[in-house]
Amino acid sequence: MTHRERFRAVMRYEEFDRLPIWHWTEWPEVTQEWAEQGLAPDQDRRAFFETDPWPAGVPVNPDLYPTFEFELLEETEEYRIYRQGDGVVCQDWKHRSCIPHYIDYILRDRESWPEYKKRLQPHPDRIAPNIDEVCAALNAGDNPVVITCGGLGGWIRNWMGVENLAYVQMDDPDLFAEMCDTIADLCCWIFDQVLPKVRVDMGWGWEDICGRSGPLISPRLWERCVVPAYGKISSKLREYGCDLYLVDCDGYIDDLVPGWMEGGVNVMFPIEIGVWGADPMAFRRQYGKELRVVGGVDKLAIPKGPAAIDAELERRLPLMRDGGFIPLPDHLIVPGTSVENYRYYFQALKAMQPRVVG
Repeated sequence: MTHRERFRAVMRYEEFDRLPIWHWTEWPEVTQEWAEQGLAPDQDRRAFFETDPWPAGVPVNPDLYPTFEFELLEETEEYRIYRQGDGVVCQDWKHRSCIPHYIDYILRDRESWPEYKKRLQPHPDRIAPNIDEVCAALNAGDNPVVITCGGLGGWIRNWMGVENLAYVQMDDPDLFAEMCDTIADLCCWIFDQVLPKVRVDMGWGWEDICGRSGPLISPRLWERCVVPAYGKISSKLREYGCDLYLVDCDGYIDDLVPGWMEGGVNVMFPIEIGVWGADPMAFRRQYGKELRVVGGVDKLAIPKGPAAIDAELERRLPLMRDGGFIPLPDHLIVPGTSVENYRYYFQALKAMQPRVVG
């Protein structure tokens, strides 16, 4: 089977010859650790670990356009403070790898929303100038093809910050809904321009709107304000024959999954195991085969070595056999993961495939 045929068969619960074997990426600290172990930073990871290619993307941009102008506001030997392309002022440390400290936001309320809304409108530059050539190559290739669906609550959280998002949920939920609809309408416009040209296997959205204790958005307001926008996007995808819609969201996602599914999302990534003990098989039992999973392998098992890796993969074997599941570490590869242990993870996953399809 080609990579594309295999992906489609797995996600549609059809017969397949084996599961896709995917590598995503690693934290910068891991890149340095691996360099010290002989794996150069510029060496192709998928070639080195002998994995399948990552899905190919359609070159479109539903994000802010034009972006805000970069402004360097302060710089010391330890950090920089600057306004980044989404308008947010942040502090970034030079000698440690961590999430920046976000200081100030342009987007706060209905009064400041037009400055963002005007950057979320249709424009020819949102589509690559060589789109016809790219689409022809994607159609002729053997790799699964995905198209970005942007982010809704997660993007808005990034643009206005957690505190402002909390206020707008309570003070002006209609504004929150309008923001989500604006992004969804832009995605649908992009789809109308490019999906007649290319066969897409899956839409790919992003949220990261949950932490270890649950979502940053009330599930009630999620269903009122965000789910209808998801419905717009999923309906437009289906209009062009794409019936798979993935959302990438870390953290404890359980309270938002019903709304996602109501809005047409049917693939969850990465099902972060976390201290809350997420279980991909529990999602399958609760939602049935309508919910697919990409991820679901505890990344923290890999640094522990072969025995822990074998145990982690073994407990995912029933879901591998069930279909609708592509095993993948549940976030970036963490510091302390040796090249050899990560190589063993792929070897073990490959060795299991006769048991998966047998």
